[in-house]
Amino acid sequence: MEPVPHGISIDTVLRFVDVATETLAEAREEIDALNVYPVPDGDTGTNMFLTVSAARDAIRAAVDDGADFPTALAAFSRGALLGARGNSGVILSQLLGGIASRLAGATPDERNAVVMADALRLATDASYAAVGTPVEGTMLTVARAASDAALVRAAEPGARARDVFSVAAAAAREALARTPDQLKVLADAGVVDAGGRGVSVVLDAAETVLTGRRPPPASARRGVPRIPAPVAADELTPDGPSYEVMFLLDAEAAAIPVLKSALTPLGDSLVVVGGEGLWNVHVHVDDVGAAIEAGIDAGRPHRVRVTHFADQVRSRPSAAARTGRRIVAVAAGPGLARLFEEAGAVVVLGGPGERPSSGQLLEAIESSGAAEVVVLPNDADSVRVAEVAARTAEESGEVKVVVIPTQAQVQGLAAAAVHEPGRSLDADVLEMTATARHARHGAVTVAVRKAMTMAGPCEPGDVLGVIAGDFAAVGNDLYAVATGILDLLLGGGGELVTIVSGNDDSADDLGRRCAAFVETSHPHVDVVVHDGGQARYPLLVSVE
Repeated sequence: MEPVPHGISIDTVLRFVDVATETLAEAREEIDALNVYPVPDGDTGTNMFLTVSAARDAIRAAVDDGADFPTALAAFSRGALLGARGNSGVILSQLLGGIASRLAGATPDERNAVVMADALRLATDASYAAVGTPVEGTMLTVARAASDAALVRAAEPGARARDVFSVAAAAAREALARTPDQLKVLADAGVVDAGGRGVSVVLDAAETVLTGRRPPPASARRGVPRIPAPVAADELTPDGPSYEVMFLLDAEAAAIPVLKSALTPLGDSLVVVGGEGLWNVHVHVDDVGAAIEAGIDAGRPHRVRVTHFADQVRSRPSAAARTGRRIVAVAAGPGLARLFEEAGAVVVLGGPGERPSSGQLLEAIESSGAAEVVVLPNDADSVRVAEVAARTAEESGEVKVVVIPTQAQVQGLAAAAVHEPGRSLDADVLEMTATARHARHGAVTVAVRKAMTMAGPCEPGDVLGVIAGDFAAVGNDLYAVATGILDLLLGGGGELVTIVSGNDDSADDLGRRCAAFVETSHPHVDVVVHDGGQARYPLLVSVE
């Protein structure tokens, strides 16, 4: 891929996010063990890994769709924002977003070294501004040391981007080693800051991509202790708030200062990052209701997540406590969620425009209490996210996770219907996978923009028929297109048709009319109709 005028290519960014994700995955358990501040809940490494992983998935999806450089970087920033988990993940998403924003706005007459150094500076400034009460000896300190060193190096004649990141990564490692001198809780535990270690890993990844050199591991460097003394669950919050509250917020920028003022007196570890109408809010509080009410006053909070720190540790089932097998399924609507729950699944809500993050799926896997978990992503773009969550969960050695790459909601329903926990895991997965693959699936949706499809051109408002993810029909009548899709799917035979109606006002009637069509035109075929409540698709269908 050709580089943009200032010389920084998409290929370089993609290599960086791949290496950063891989190295954070390798360091995840180490960073989790370092986690004693602000709350010793042992998840900093996992949160930072999932944040970068979400950003990587977002930019790769954008590039696969043909996005240009600025659009791909915007997707990267949004992916990090939506996938951020925990205090460290939210701050990291701001760092990544700040860097991406500066790179996207670079001009042809700017030197790479200057752009990179300025990107680090702006990202660090934004991260400090996002934190309610910045504390030194944390990942903020490490980021500041890196950006300061980068600015000095970039000002030197002949400096290149690789030189900037080499000195930034080295400065981060040195600052990380000094964090116990700045924060007593770290010195008492004999560790460096966990979030700072994560920042160091990310900068090391950038250095590796740009120079080909891989810095020595933390254990090989002086002054970087790794594993702290264990912290008992009942000592998690001896002096601080008991709950972590996180939510995404749709709000205008003008509402954010008021939100921060409302949240600051409620607790600590306040971080608000984002922009352009979408924000990620994180705070530790005792009064959960007041925190959420502050979000409601500012805009529309959604994807609200509340964690009681002590319960977070106590409720993590040990390998011995985990028993049985559970399904974790992504559901695109309330009706679909009920269907999966009736099949015994742990449900994660998601769908077009609201796809779940790896963190949400990981949380569902861990909270299931099962020794064996089968994940049904039910969406082509969510398969990779599910695989990341599965790998992360399995690293604990306490649970076996298998992802069946279901591409559609109706495939997931078919797989869940034949789930049998009394079988061996391999036999159960084999049967579920075969059933999902044999479920030919289609859908009906409405075009929102002018486009050229596999079935021909479409205009906004046209009805589109979909088979196995590809457009197969364009028309102007929902019923005509839907019955045409059913005929095509039944052309290869079939015994059972499943119809799932959406949340459109006319969807229920459409579902009933299509069921009557099948009963009349294909009398040998059984028909089942469900109210799925999914958005964007008035009808989902499958033939088994």
